[in-house]
Amino acid sequence: MNRLPERIVCLSTETVEVLYALGEARRIAGISGYTVYPPVARKEKPKVFAFTSGDLERILAVRPDLVLCFSDLQADIARDLVKAGVAVHVFNQRSVEDILAMIATVGRLVGAEARAGALISELEGVITQARAAAATLPRRPRVYFEEWDEPPISGIRWVSELIAIAGGEDIFAELATRPSARDRILADPLEAARRAPELVIGSWCGKRFRAEKVSARPGWEAVPAVRTGRLHEIKSAIILSPGPVAIREGLPALAALIAECAHEGSA
Repeated sequence: MNRLPERIVCLSTETVEVLYALGEARRIAGISGYTVYPPVARKEKPKVFAFTSGDLERILAVRPDLVLCFSDLQADIARDLVKAGVAVHVFNQRSVEDILAMIATVGRLVGAEARAGALISELEGVITQARAAAATLPRRPRVYFEEWDEPPISGIRWVSELIAIAGGEDIFAELATRPSARDRILADPLEAARRAPELVIGSWCGKRFRAEKVSARPGWEAVPAVRTGRLHEIKSAIILSPGPVAIREGLPALAALIAECAHEGSA
């Protein structure tokens, strides 16, 4: 008897990405409207929920035998689904290692352990390559990663870890372990300027990063990154989603910016 779930609803983009990567897309019965990866999922799969809001009945209408949720942000819908008699698994990956563990768990849930292991090995290879390249850099540039601008919010844990892997120094590493965005709000917006980042990376979730707005902030005129024009955007879809894409695409994007900064500063 096949006891594996056949109708899975994924309420965050990461588990959709993993199921497609494992060749198990046929099991997906519904997705979040905020799903980005892979792009084909938005065309093929019904959108049954937003991320933290939506109609429970739309999820139940696709008759899921398993719903995959993410973090305390979806605690309410997870509770309601459990009350409705649906099996729910809530992931809470916050670090690079958590991302890899999430992939392994999804693989076990659908009986694709070997393929999940292969995907993890591939991503570990990307990490190893990035670490090796970082070891050759002449120095480790100071990096300010901004997740939101008003109020300014520093980067979450997996982003901070990826910055370190890529050869940079996250100037707010001490805040990165705080899972809630509100706990990473800079109490004093000028603190980022005082820490003198040489590279500013913006990933304002849901809107375009505007380097000119950052450069024009009061007290920022002497910041090294502003003086050299090193203010760049990495799209939130490839860095703020704690799934394979953050390692496969987000890490190389970080590494390229950090390497360029490191070499220029040592010239």
